[in-house]
This record gives sequence, C-alpha cells and structure tokens, in this order.
Amino acid sequence: MKFIVAATAVAITFAQALVGTAAADAGIRQEKVQFAKGASSAVIKGQIKGSTTVDYVVRAAAGQTLPVKLQKTNVQNYFNVLPPGSMGNAMFVGDSGENYTGVLPADGDYIVRVYLMRPAARRGETSNYTLTIGVTGKPLAPIAASKDAVIPGTSYHASARIKCVPWFEAAPRECDAFVIRRSFDGTATIDIPGGAEKRSILFVKGKPVASNALAMDVLTVERKGDVTIVMLGTSERYEIPDVLLTGG
Repeated sequence: MKFIVAATAVAITFAQALVGTAAADAGIRQEKVQFAKGASSAVIKGQIKGSTTVDYVVRAAAGQTLPVKLQKTNVQNYFNVLPPGSMGNAMFVGDSGENYTGVLPADGDYIVRVYLMRPAARRGETSNYTLTIGVTGKPLAPIAASKDAVIPGTSYHASARIKCVPWFEAAPRECDAFVIRRSFDGTATIDIPGGAEKRSILFVKGKPVASNALAMDVLTVERKGDVTIVMLGTSERYEIPDVLLTGG
C-alpha cells in the first residue's frame, strides 16, 4: 500500500513538473539573460499570449543562489525553473504562485520558463509580466585537473558504483555516480545519470545542501559508517561514500 501511495504522488509530481512544456504548442522562445556590469540581477518585462512559452536562460555555478520573482497581470501566469541538461523536468514548479530562491547544485545554464496554465492558454488569454532574475554568491569552482586528475574527456574527477533508488523507480539497484570535486574537504557535486533525468547533488564540507530535484522533494540525510545516505522526498535514495567526495 505504501508503494501505491508513493507512486501516485510521484506521478502527480511528474505531471506538474512538465507543466509549461506541454503548453508550448506554438513553440518555445528562448532568451539569454544578461546582467548589466556590476549587477547581480536583471529585470525583464514581457508579454505572453495563449500557448506562447518563453525560456530565460541564465548561466550560473554550483554554490550560487538563484532568486526569481514574477509579477503578472494574469493569475494563470507562472514560471518553472529547469536545471542544466533538463529534458523538461523542473526543479521548481510555480503553479502555487510563489517566487523561488534556491542554492544551485551544478554549473551550467538554468532555465526560467514563463507560461500560461493550459486553461488560460486554450482561451488565448494574455499576461504582461515583470520577471526579476538574480544570481548571487560566490561560485564553488572545480579543483583544477593539475591538482586532482579528471576522467579523460570529462569534467569529472572520479566515478563509483553506488546503491540507489532513482526518481520514478521503486526497487533499489546500483547506479553510476560521478564527482566534480570543488575542494578536498568534501565540497563537491555528485551527478547520477540515468533514470528519468540526471540527478545532481551538491555537498559542502561533506554535507548535502542542494539538489536539482523538485523543490517540494525535501532533502534529508542519514549517516551510516563512512557513507552519507541522501533521501529526496519519499522515493529517491542515494548512498554516497566519503571517499568519492574527498578522493582520500
């Protein structure tokens, strides 16, 4: 019974995370966010109508914080935040009308996707909006390859097989995990590819602090010997050995 409830909740979350993608029947317009010199945020004014969807692409790094605020003239106007490399799944779904502030787990292009909910889109409604996007905080730069060798042809310092229960799966199995070390004190990004989407988890001094999972999937932690067990929501589980983080 527990599995049925969990699976249903995950299915609902999955559908919510794709809101905006399905609404983009007329295509998605993409715009790159540029900050003025010395500024850490940008204010963008725009308009959407019907199924029009706009992706605002902002470059950011692991350890930085991304605040997003939307003011709009149509209550059915929302935004999602998608992590680098996403195939449509969001790390924040704004259908509650809330704004977003989150620590970023990985380096790359994050997308703020602005859209109208399907009923409003089908009616051809319009919304004028003001979107404020910022990137604050100091990036956690990867350790240079001269100090910690990388896997040839990649940006990863090492890999390992770990015990896991990926998103949208029920049974435990082994996953490939890759690490970008950002210090020798356990500060690193762990990437677990495969499954529905690549999962990225940021550790700072050996403690997980952020992921690219949906924001409502709360990150909880358990220690077992020299392994950190990361839980995301009620379904995902990843067992990360200390040696993968530190290389010791």
